[in-house]
Amino acid sequence: MTSVTIVIPTFNEEAALPATIDGLRRLSPQPDEVLIADGGSKDATAKIAADAGFTVVNCPRKGRGAQINQGIANAKGELICVLHADSVLPEDAVTLIRETMADKKTALSSFFPKLVGERRTRWGSTLHNIVKTWYAPLLTRPDLFFRGVRLLFGDHAMFFRRKDFLGFGGCDERVVIMEEAGLCINFAKLGRTRVIRRWVVTSDRRITELGSLRANYIYLKVALMWSLGVREGLSEHYPDIR
Repeated sequence: MTSVTIVIPTFNEEAALPATIDGLRRLSPQPDEVLIADGGSKDATAKIAADAGFTVVNCPRKGRGAQINQGIANAKGELICVLHADSVLPEDAVTLIRETMADKKTALSSFFPKLVGERRTRWGSTLHNIVKTWYAPLLTRPDLFFRGVRLLFGDHAMFFRRKDFLGFGGCDERVVIMEEAGLCINFAKLGRTRVIRRWVVTSDRRITELGSLRANYIYLKVALMWSLGVREGLSEHYPDIR
């Protein structure tokens, strides 16, 4: 059976990680490996992960692109799912990952993200995130859109083959955020990019802190900056909220 590793890039995620761990424990079947790629957390993130029995990789360079590269370099699984530390997968995620990637024409896939907080589900922002999967590449890179590229953002819990990721050199380590955009383009050269119609539940903490309009403005702003060739300094426009 094809082995599956879930890679979680973290930085100071002690508040969010316990819920993610609870979600991982409910997965059936279980993944073959859960690996935490930590970017030098100053809180209890690494201890919480180690106590849960996960492999913790201490990354020399902070930033999601660099941490994902380091995590996947150390991963044992043939299939990789990159999960944000504030996200919970559907209980049958491992089966869905294996079934989806059994199609050799599929290079990259993900789930639909549902933004959920303590009080409610953010259906407006959830719908926007789904639609953005199509309109973002259509507006910014129509040439790629008509070749089948869909922009699967990080909170979609993207999954793919480890050998393909390593084959094109992984993430651009200059990119602290928006690393998923480059991955989508590289994977689209290898095959289909698609979304599985199942929810991955993601925290609405950024919208709670910033408000829906400001948060979505920031998402759009950094996406447009990336499409115009900006690679370094994007995080200066993206507030760090834990």
